[in-house]
Amino acid sequence: MNLEMSDDEFDDLVQSAVDSIPQSAIDMMDNVIFFIEDEYEPLPGEPKNTEILGLYEGIALTERDLDWASGALPDRITIFKNPTLRACETREDVIREVRITVMHEVAHHFGIDDDKLHDLGWG
Repeated sequence: MNLEMSDDEFDDLVQSAVDSIPQSAIDMMDNVIFFIEDEYEPLPGEPKNTEILGLYEGIALTERDLDWASGALPDRITIFKNPTLRACETREDVIREVRITVMHEVAHHFGIDDDKLHDLGWG
């Protein structure tokens, strides 16, 4: 049985997780926006049943050069509602998983890779 949650409630949980990002990190973030989508669509070559809870798309701050800003679109952090709900058993699990996912994707914006995030407990 899948956990159910309204779009508004899930949106509020994501907003709370974003609001919990330390101000010092917010001050360093540049040109990034957050989205919420129902499902992750696997990329060509990925298994059709690939499920991820969040995705960072962009150029990490550590990889930007002087030419980067010329016409650059904002980086995107997307949180996927239904995979998150399928991964969780309780509302409290969703709150924790959304917070971890938001922080994980923000860390990618700062250039931190998955291995380091797993080492830090944000995997």
